[in-house]
Amino acid sequence: SGNTTSKTFSATNYVDIRLALGGERDWDFDWVRFNVLPAAAVPLPGTLPLNEDWLLVDEAFAGQMAERDRLLAEGAPVHGMTDIATDAARETYDIVLEKLARSAAYRVSADAVTRPDGVTVTLNRTAPLLTLGRLIQQDLCLMLPDGQGEHLLAGAILCFPASWTLAEKLGQPMSRIHVPVPKYDANITRRVQRLLDGLQPDRPIWRMNHNLYAKPDLFHPRTAAAPRSDAVPHYLRAEHQCLIRLPKTRAVLFTIHTYVLPLTALPPEAIASLKTAHNP
Repeated sequence: SGNTTSKTFSATNYVDIRLALGGERDWDFDWVRFNVLPAAAVPLPGTLPLNEDWLLVDEAFAGQMAERDRLLAEGAPVHGMTDIATDAARETYDIVLEKLARSAAYRVSADAVTRPDGVTVTLNRTAPLLTLGRLIQQDLCLMLPDGQGEHLLAGAILCFPASWTLAEKLGQPMSRIHVPVPKYDANITRRVQRLLDGLQPDRPIWRMNHNLYAKPDLFHPRTAAAPRSDAVPHYLRAEHQCLIRLPKTRAVLFTIHTYVLPLTALPPEAIASLKTAHNP
């Protein structure tokens, strides 16, 4: 008759399709299987497959670790855990310790680790994120499903917050965490959730994020209600961010490696481009 019917359906792994022209028997036509592309294989703009180790050690290691030691010693609000994050935090601890044991820059024993800057840190698996916060440059955030269709921030060691506070965001789903971000709308929320749902342990991804700041402070907390005070920027702050699916607990580990660079170290055309991007 020439009439057609269109239907939309969802599939997570594969779809089997065959051609049927009328009263054919089942064995007259073969089924053809089409695998569904994982959501993480179609990343958000700016994200790329991670083809190298996320555990970076750079020339700023000693200075950044000294600042992390200071913040933790003074009891700064840089650590938070919900009950559901305990197993994921311990899995993260085990993964990082295994990586450090294979690194020539670290010396690992049964009860302590000596960092590349010569500082020795006592190991404590009962305080996994606090211990890791003194061992590596990266901040670590653990995200787990909230049972309502989103991931929430379940635990973190966040020594270098870039204009946000752990106290406000801990336990919150992604959509509420990003409320102050104008472009983080319902469409982006859905796309981010599909990415997190599709992330696989053997296919981590990464992105770079950057902004301009008036001061070089690594510890730069700001509440959602507080106005920004960086009208005259002097520094570029960039974050190497990675998303990694933990194989056992299936939590998503979000890592943040922070770089701070004075704008005077950049060529004039780069400074102009950055200011245009952040003040369209």
